[in-house]
Amino acid sequence: MAFIPHTAADVASMLATIGVSRLEDLFDEIPRELRIKSLAGVPEELNEMEIGRLMSERAAADGTALSFLGAGAYEHHIPAAVWAITTRGEFYSAYTPYQAEASQGTLQTIYEFQTMIARLTGMEVSNASMYDGASAVAEAALMAVRANRKSRAARILVPGTVHPHYRRVAVATAANQGLRFEELPYCTEAGVTPAASLARYEGEDVTALLIQQPNFFGRLEDVDALTDWAHAHNVLVIAVVNPTSLALLKPPGQWGARGADIAVGEGQPLGVPLSSGGPYFGFMTTRMEYVRQMPGRIVGRTLDVAGHEGFTLTLQAREQHIRRAKATSNICTNQGLLMTAATIYMSLMGAQGLARTAATCHARTRELVAALTRLPGVRPAFSGPCFHEAVLLLDRPAAPVLKALAARGIFGGLDLGAYYPELGAALLVCATETKTQADIERYRATLQETLQAARAA
Repeated sequence: MAFIPHTAADVASMLATIGVSRLEDLFDEIPRELRIKSLAGVPEELNEMEIGRLMSERAAADGTALSFLGAGAYEHHIPAAVWAITTRGEFYSAYTPYQAEASQGTLQTIYEFQTMIARLTGMEVSNASMYDGASAVAEAALMAVRANRKSRAARILVPGTVHPHYRRVAVATAANQGLRFEELPYCTEAGVTPAASLARYEGEDVTALLIQQPNFFGRLEDVDALTDWAHAHNVLVIAVVNPTSLALLKPPGQWGARGADIAVGEGQPLGVPLSSGGPYFGFMTTRMEYVRQMPGRIVGRTLDVAGHEGFTLTLQAREQHIRRAKATSNICTNQGLLMTAATIYMSLMGAQGLARTAATCHARTRELVAALTRLPGVRPAFSGPCFHEAVLLLDRPAAPVLKALAARGIFGGLDLGAYYPELGAALLVCATETKTQADIERYRATLQETLQAARAA
């Protein structure tokens, strides 16, 4: 809990300095008829000790369930130093640098973040971050329409293996701006997008192809074949990547002969806790030739008149800085605090640390799948390589099974029935480096008991 040191005398002094007699005077611009008369239903105020006890009780009510959920948000170990540094006042209370050059520490942090993300994705330039992975996908689609001057169709091909939420956000954000999102079928046997599915679009005007790697099922797409097809037909490639996986997998900047044109993703795995769904942050990188079409801010390093190194906002082509019709986006700020945490996390982990984390995630997922598929009524949906997620098929509906597991303190995965009904009773499970062999055995034993009880009922 934050300590607020201001006494009544301190408050009175501050009010006198700014020329008002009471706190309520600071809100005198709000018409009286719009002001609330009472706070009916709001409990009486609590003192510090009472608030501390209440919050402890609320935290305990959340429990400590063992989670095998993934689907775009991942439980990773976060070194204690990450948030110890991130929540220092210099970072925690800093906001958007409107007087940019006066905020050298903030600008340097953003610059370091951009450098790390560009190197991780194998791309040439990064922006200062985005709201989250889903909105980054939507912004990438809009950017591709601006950047692909050979296309007039504003058509974006989106494989069915792309995260369902990302697809929905992209449509909600950009469809009313004239973009058409067309879904590509995936192979239900392999869980990937066949390059042959693109043949029907040859000779047509297509603006961009979206490729997620690993895809929503955790499977690895043939990114080289998909990328080369796109570039052979004047189609830009938008890569959607998991940053942890890039410590092992080929970065989008090296896909195919030329590499992807835009790379985006969710940055939550880089030192950001799950936090009941957010806040998270997105990242975006691209080729230098498309940098002026990139939304958000970009920080650059330069020299001042005395030859000293400094940092400055080099590009910020948004609606607050240029005419609305010429702005690349209406994004008003980057997720600065979470970006700071990610920068510190990547600095502490280093290339070797990230690679060890990714390798352990992969190993734990293989162990999880092997353990669960030994049970009668559980089998893998797809064969072939995956990262730290996999789809399992059950011999009965997944929802009741997951409910029974949750009652015993295990979040067993995501029911895919609402998103991919064609797969049947399908369950998306995930294991990261935070899971031990004992955790996996507990899940296996509990699932076995749950399935046996369901058969006996």
